[in-house]
Amino acid sequence: MASGAVHSTLTDSTPKTQVKLQLTTRQPDISLSENTGPILVSTHLRRYALSTLVNTLLHSEKPIPFEFLINGTFLRTSIDDYLTSNGISSETTLTVEYVRAIIPPLYLASFEHDDWVSSVDVLSSTSLAEQWAGSKGLRAPGQERILSGSYDGFLRVWNMSSDILATSPPADGAGQMSSVKAVKFVSPTQVVSSTMDRRIRIWRYSEEPEGFSASLTPMLDLYGHRESIDSIAVHHPSSRILSASADHSVGLWSTKESDSPAAPAKLLPSATSQKSKRRKLAPSTSLVQRGPLTLMKSHSGPVSDTIFDPSDPTVAYSTSWDHTLRTWDLHTSALVDTRTTPHALFSLTMLPSLNLIAAGSSARYITLIDPRVSATTTSAMTLRGHINAVVALARSPESAYGLLSGSHDGTCRIWDVRSSRSEKDGRVGESMYTIPRQSLKEAGKEGMMPEGGEGVKVFGVAWDKEIGIVSVGEDKRVQINRGKGMVQQGQGEGVVSMS
Repeated sequence: MASGAVHSTLTDSTPKTQVKLQLTTRQPDISLSENTGPILVSTHLRRYALSTLVNTLLHSEKPIPFEFLINGTFLRTSIDDYLTSNGISSETTLTVEYVRAIIPPLYLASFEHDDWVSSVDVLSSTSLAEQWAGSKGLRAPGQERILSGSYDGFLRVWNMSSDILATSPPADGAGQMSSVKAVKFVSPTQVVSSTMDRRIRIWRYSEEPEGFSASLTPMLDLYGHRESIDSIAVHHPSSRILSASADHSVGLWSTKESDSPAAPAKLLPSATSQKSKRRKLAPSTSLVQRGPLTLMKSHSGPVSDTIFDPSDPTVAYSTSWDHTLRTWDLHTSALVDTRTTPHALFSLTMLPSLNLIAAGSSARYITLIDPRVSATTTSAMTLRGHINAVVALARSPESAYGLLSGSHDGTCRIWDVRSSRSEKDGRVGESMYTIPRQSLKEAGKEGMMPEGGEGVKVFGVAWDKEIGIVSVGEDKRVQINRGKGMVQQGQGEGVVSMS
C-alpha cells in the first residue's frame, strides 16, 4: 500500500466527520506494511467495523477479531464518542494499536472437598515458588500441583488429574485443628498455612519418586496473633512470611527456626487450653513453637490482606476493614504511608509495572491506588462489575495490565486496566470476561445467580501461566478455567492513562 493517507472503503453515502488513523501493532505476524500511512475513516466506526477494516488491509483469508487501543485504553465506543469524551479534535491523527481479541477462558475441571475451600496456591514451572528455588522451567508439563486449604481443617495437594497426592495429618496427629484460612507454597518442598485458631504452620512437602503420592509433615508452629489469621504472603529468598490478622495487626515472621524468637507463652495452646477446657486442641507440643519477628500495629480494624512489594521485599502493603491501605518498611517495622478509602478493603495485589495496587472492597468494586508518596489522589481508577464484596485478587502471569478478581457474588472476573472509560468521578474500568461457578451449571442453574452469591461465594483465586485460573469457594470446589493470552501483553512500562 502506498505511503500517505488512504481512504477506507468502509463508509456510507451519508456525509460524516472523518479522522486519520495510524494503525500499529506489536505482533509481527499481523502487522501491516511499513509503508502503510494514515487511513481516513468515518468517526462513526466502532470496534467491529475497524476489525473488518484491518482484516481487509491484511487480506486475511479468515477474519481475525481485533481489539483496539487509543492512548493505552481500549476503544469501547464509536471513534466520535471517544474524540468527544476526551476533547480531541477530528483533525488529529490518532495512533491506534490493534491486538487479537481472545476467546473467554474455558472450564477445565473441578476438585471436590467436604467443606468450604478458603484458599488456593499453585506450583508450576512458571510459579514464584519454582522460580525462587532456581528450578524455573524444570517442572515437566503435567507435573503441576494445586494446594488447597479448607474449612474442614485440612490442606490437600492435587495433581492435574484431580488426584489427591497429600493430605495434612488429622488433629490427633499434630495436623490442623481449625479452619484453614490461607495456604502458600514457599518452595517446591515447603508449604505454609494459617488458621482461625491464630496459628501459622510451616510444613515439609515431599513427593515419592514416581510422583503418585506425597506427604505433608508439620515442622514449625508460629504464634503471636490473638485472633484469626486470614491471609499470608511469602518471600522465600528472604525467608519471610507476612500475616494479616483479625486482631488488627500485620505480622512478620521467619521460616527458619534459628532466626525466630521465642513464642509468647501466654499465646501458646498450652496456655489457652487452661482458660477453656472445652477447647479441643491437638497434642502439637512436640512441634517447635516460635514467635514473630515483629507485629505491626496501626490498623484500627481487622487486617484482611497483606503482600510484599514485588520489586522490593523490604516493603509491605496491607488492607483492612478500617478502609485503609497502609505501606510498611519491614526493616524498621515503621508505617510509611496510609491511604484512606470510602469502604472496607478485603483484598489486594500489585501491578508493579504500572505502579498501581489493586484493592478489592466491600462496595463491590476494585480501586486502583498509586502507593507512591508523590501520588496526589487516592484512587487512580475503579473497576466495576461485581455485585458483592471483592475478596480475592491475582495479577496476570502474562500481561502487565491483567487482573483476576474473586467475589462473594459467585463469580471471577478478568480485567484489563486499559479497558476503561471516563465518568464524572474519574476513570472506570469494565471486565473483559466473567467466570461463573461450574457447580451452578451442573445443578441446572446456569445463568441463575443466587442472591448475593449464596452457596457459591468465591473465597480465593490464583492465576498461573501453565495451569490457568484457579478459584475456590463456598461450593466446596477448586475450579480450573484456562485460556491463553486472555489479556494482551503490552510493554508494561509507565502508568495507564487515567486522564
